[in-house]
This record gives sequence, C-alpha cells and structure tokens, in this order.
Amino acid sequence: MAKLLSCVLGPRLYRVHRPRAPGAAGGAPGGPQGGNGAGSERGEPAWDSYYQPRGLEKHTDSVLALASVLWSISYYASPLAVFYLYRKGLLTMSRVVPLSHCVATLGLLLAGVACLRGLGRWSNPQYLEFIAALEESHRSGTPEAKRKLGLYTFDFRSWPVDFRWDSAGPAWGGSRAVPLLRDPPRPRGGSRGLLGALRKLPCALVRLLLAHTLGRRMLFPGSVRLLQRALLPTLLQGQARLVEQFGGQRAKLVACDGNEIDAMVIDRRGRDPRGDTLVICCEGNAGFYEVGCLSTPLEAGYSVLGWNHPGFGGSTGVPLPQSEANAMDVVMRFALQHLNFAPPNIVLYAWSIGGFTATWAAMSYPDVGGLVLDASFDDLVPLALKVLPRSWRDLVTQTVREHLNLNNAEQLCRYQGPVLLVRRTKDEIITTTVPDDIASNRGNDLLLKLLQHRYPKVMADEGLRAVWEWLEAATPEEESSVLRGCAPDEGWCQEQLKAFAGDRSPPFPWSLGEELSPAQRRQLALYLAQKHLQNFEASHCTPLPPQAFRLPWVL
Repeated sequence: MAKLLSCVLGPRLYRVHRPRAPGAAGGAPGGPQGGNGAGSERGEPAWDSYYQPRGLEKHTDSVLALASVLWSISYYASPLAVFYLYRKGLLTMSRVVPLSHCVATLGLLLAGVACLRGLGRWSNPQYLEFIAALEESHRSGTPEAKRKLGLYTFDFRSWPVDFRWDSAGPAWGGSRAVPLLRDPPRPRGGSRGLLGALRKLPCALVRLLLAHTLGRRMLFPGSVRLLQRALLPTLLQGQARLVEQFGGQRAKLVACDGNEIDAMVIDRRGRDPRGDTLVICCEGNAGFYEVGCLSTPLEAGYSVLGWNHPGFGGSTGVPLPQSEANAMDVVMRFALQHLNFAPPNIVLYAWSIGGFTATWAAMSYPDVGGLVLDASFDDLVPLALKVLPRSWRDLVTQTVREHLNLNNAEQLCRYQGPVLLVRRTKDEIITTTVPDDIASNRGNDLLLKLLQHRYPKVMADEGLRAVWEWLEAATPEEESSVLRGCAPDEGWCQEQLKAFAGDRSPPFPWSLGEELSPAQRRQLALYLAQKHLQNFEASHCTPLPPQAFRLPWVL
C-alpha cells in the first residue's frame, strides 16, 4: 500500500535518459571529473527517451492535463469573468453556493482520477523503478543515488535539494533578501503625515497592481504557464540534449527567499582546454536554459552553469527584481562553494534582460573574471515608455522605479573587472524609435555610461563625440568612414593605458586623459569603445554563434 500511495502522490515522469557509458560518465557537480553523455559531444542524435505510460495512466494523465490547462485559462480570465458576472447580477448568494458545490464535486472527481492514475503507475515497472530511485535519493542523498535520479526528467517540485543559500553560513546579515541598489527617496511634497499618506495610497495601489499583473507578465512572458505548457516538448528535448550528449547534471538550489531554482551544470574541468572557465548564463525574458543562450558558451567548449528565472520551468516564485537577485545569489554561491570554481575563473554571460542579474552578480561578487552582456540595455524605463501609451508616462516611470527597476548601467558601473558588450546591429527590441535604428539602441547608452564612468577625462567633449559618431554608423562602410578620420593607433593607446595603470591597478574612475590633446582623446576613446563593444549583424533573438563568443578584453 505504501508503494501504491507513492505512485498516487508521485510526480509526473517525462523522460528516462540513456545511462552514460562507464568510461564517459561524469562525476557529481563539484568535482573536476564530469563526463560526456552516451553519444558524447560528437553530435550524435539523442536517444528517444520519452516515458511511455500505459493505458490507464495515459488516459487519466490526459484528463488531469486538460483540467490544469482549463484552470490556467480560468485564472487569467477570472477578472473579466467576475466583471461579467457582476454586471449580469449573477454574484448573489443563491447562485454562488450551488456553484461552490459544483466546484467541490469536480475536485472530488479529479482526486478520483488521480487515484486511478496512481493505480496505472503501480502496474508499470518503469515507473516503480523511478519511484524507488526518487525515494532513495531523498533518503540517502549519496552521489550514487543522485546519479541514478539524474537519469530521469520529472516534475521538478519533487527533486531533492542539492544546495541551499546558507549551506556555508548566511551572508547579508542572515537577511531573507539580498541588497539591491535603490533610488534615493524623493523629497516629500506639501502634504505630510497621515493625511498625505492617505492621499498617495490610491496611486501607490494602482502602481502595485500594474506591476504585479500586466507589468510583470509583459516584462517576463516566459513566466506565463500557458506559454510554458506550449513549449514543454521543446524544453524536454533541450534538457535531454544537455543530459545525454553533454553529461549535464541538474540541481535544485534554494534561495534566501525560499524559491527553488532549477539549474543545470556541465563541468568540463580536465576534459577541455577551456573547461577550467565556468560561464554562468543568465537568460532573457522568455528564455530557458534548456534552449537559451547557454548553448553558445557550451558549444564553444567552456564549462557552463545555466538556471531558470523564478517562475520559469522548474523554478518557483515570480520574476521580480528582488527575487531575481536572490536567485542569482544562490547560483553564485553554488558555483563558488559547491562546484569550487575560483572567482577569477567565472565569467558571467547574459542575454537581453538577463543583464540585470549578471550586473548584480558582478557588482556583488567583484572578483569574478569577466562580464559579457549580449543585446542588453542600460535602463528599463525608456523601453517601457516605448511600448505603453504616452499618456501613461508618469505612471509607467514611477511603477518601474518602485517595482520593476532594472538599473543595469548603475550596477555595471560598480564593477571593476573586464566587460564586453555585444550589440545587435538589427536589434528591434531594445531600440526606442523605429525597429533596427542602431542610433537608438539602448546598448549604446550602456556603453557610454560605462566608459564615462571609467574614463571620464577621455570621454569628455571630443572623445564623447567620436564614440557617438562611431555608434551611429549603421553599416561597416559608415564605420570605416568614421574611423578613417581618426583611426586609433593600437600600440600608442596600449602604451598610454599601461603607463597610467602601471603595477598598481588603480580602481575606476581613472583620471587618464587630462594631459592629452583633443585628437589623442578621440583616438583613445575610439580604441576603448572598440575593445568594450562587439557588433553582431543580427536581430535581437538570433542566437549568438559559438565562434562569435569571446571573453572580455583585459589590459
């Protein structure tokens, strides 16, 4: 009976992965061993490993899946439904009570269907083997038990915890939230005290409601469950590829706010010339590590660590700035404390909105080896104003600043290490005027803010104008025309930078540039811009090829 109850309450099983060959089996995350999956990294097709439920389990699974989809649709449509019922006068006690009885009856029917599904699982030896592996992993937690469990893909809620944020002792004063950069409080107006607070309360509630309904879903569409259900077959294929071909190890990380973060690590130390460098990947607003930017450094030969935003895939919670930073914190701790990578051997790689968590990690863990931001932006406010009605300008600005403040440039300027920005020349998402207008690409603003912070004397007047002209060049021909007038002398520029830095590695901002002529400032400004920015001729969502991925420039 205990086994039957485990089958009733057990998670849904999706795939059973082919065991890796003994000579190629990877070690548990944290060791330098690691290994390729069966088929290795030779490009062989992944084994078709979908779990095949039997008749009773298959049909009951379909019923429960349909009920889950209908529940999701009713959840998103509930405000409109309540408004309609209210207008029709149907929200009366005499009508609500019978409706509640119907809901309770439906719940009992679905519970009965779940019991029948458990009976079908109980008769399937493959599911019984999976349940035994899951229970053993929860009970013992040994590397061998986790290795066996890693051969299954199932509902991540039942995966055992691999790492907690406080495993090596709490930081941030034991707080349940990591520190974020906050805007200084605005000066109060004429109304103070309780009366002033009451007057501001309706507007504050509107901003809160807007941020947690429309705003959050527009900012992170990948958190919408209906979209995730539609993408599930693709995500399962992507995860099978990481596990079977690359020897990926899945892990559950618990952040300081209690959210469970779904992560995937592929450790290539000792097996690849670039494997000693770990690239931590931060996905976009509809990206998942299974099919996202993780593939770029992975195929380039690096060790990689991918993770899903809160509310994405197997991760719990909702994607808001605070929960995003909390998730990134536990990912960094996992890489440093559990995987035992040294900070200089860690590179942060982010695509699009992932720039927020990557710049937060660079700011909070300043010893990391570098930061690569692909198709990212400096600030969310200009992009939010672009897509929402102009009459909402003040409301949108205040809502973003209070609840959805992705201040990438401000965080980036707190980091002293190497930085590379990848700008898409045909980007249609982070431009603020017409699509593909390279002059309004917010990546330009991100570069300028970084250079003006680090080299304020070089980026004054002539230097700033020269970089702007270079950034506005829409074609390679226009770019060559700009550089023809004042082409940087690479040897001279390096001499100036090395002479100023010497052996002391002074922190930014530097005072370099005061003694230079206007022409020399132009040269040095263009040289620094070219070293910090890489153009990629593509649209926003085109994957970055592995051959285009490079580590940031180091003086």
